[in-house]
Amino acid sequence: MEITRLSREEVGRRGEALYDQKIRATVETTENIGKMVIIDVETGAYEVDAAHGLIAARHIQSQRPDAILYGKRIGYDVAEAFGGTVR
Repeated sequence: MEITRLSREEVGRRGEALYDQKIRATVETTENIGKMVIIDVETGAYEVDAAHGLIAARHIQSQRPDAILYGKRIGYDVAEAFGGTVR
């Protein structure tokens, strides 16, 4: 199977579109806020992971090794944040 090469921007665009159109209504529940959702941007398959998304990503890739994945923290605009100061 030929591997599709996508830019980071395209992976993000596809991931957000899939999340908004097909996944958000299912996963944005009180018990999932703060968890990670990992999405295969080519098939729309997704998994929710309580931690950093690694287990979900590995599970999706075990089924489809060439999957192109997008991760999003449920209920947040960003997946991770790093502390720091602005000078």
